Amino acid sequence: MSESALTIRRLSGGGAGGGNAGESAGADGPWEEGGGNAARVRGVNAGIMDETVLQLVFRALNWDPQTLCAVARVSRRLRAVAERVLWRELCASRAPRMVAALTGGAAASAPAAGRIGGGWPALAKLLLFCCGAAGAGVRGHFVPVSRFSKTSGRSFLSRRCAGDLLYVSDPCEHAVAGANDDVGAYRGVFRGFMRSRTRACLVGHRTALEPRVRCPYCGARVWSMTAAGLAPRSASRRLGAHEDRLEYFVCVSGHLHGSCWLARLSDSEGGGPGGASDDDDDASAAASEEDDASL
Repeated sequence: MSESALTIRRLSGGGAGGGNAGESAGADGPWEEGGGNAARVRGVNAGIMDETVLQLVFRALNWDPQTLCAVARVSRRLRAVAERVLWRELCASRAPRMVAALTGGAAASAPAAGRIGGGWPALAKLLLFCCGAAGAGVRGHFVPVSRFSKTSGRSFLSRRCAGDLLYVSDPCEHAVAGANDDVGAYRGVFRGFMRSRTRACLVGHRTALEPRVRCPYCGARVWSMTAAGLAPRSASRRLGAHEDRLEYFVCVSGHLHGSCWLARLSDSEGGGPGGASDDDDDASAAASEEDDASL
């Protein structure tokens, strides 16, 4: 059989309709189930499995996180593409300046193709999910818009760790039945945590990892910054919280999460903790016209 005929035979679905068994086996061998033009050579992306096609589809869907979660559960191959490419692109679309700072790239360019501490799925969850406060009975939930700030992050660093780069969200406020104050839940992420001064202090002082607390974003073990003596008073002031009613943790991957009791403000006091800054970034689940929010 000529090479051109063999090629046509492969594209049309393989062994049916003539030819000996050896030729049929040779024609069908490289193909997985579902012959015809929909067939796919093993190890080669084609059709909906192509990373470029998937990026175009999800860009048209504005990188909807619920849809991405559903697609990632379809198969191991789709999950691998989502973890390697799609979650990264979602993060870049939601908070471009923050992702650029965390990866050392430029906000206008694509995020670095390499890994980020804890993985891109964990960062995407951190951008769009409030972990709540287990101690106060507050459950985690999806948040449509969150603002992350380097200015807030500096308030969570002790003087010994002032050179680290940390993004922290505004607190997500929750009313608690029977309590006079609201609970504020917040989260954040370090850049290059493995080389950070914060980690060096924790390891250098042999701070014990918490036995019963895990990171809600990547599942790694955590340190209590309060127990380690690395929670500065400026964190309470930034949040508008009582100094003795604040607790936060940092995991070995560099994700921060915590909660505090917020003093309720009267209408005349208004506003909220902290203030807007030109180094803030929004992580939004809805379309926005801002350059540093979602696309």
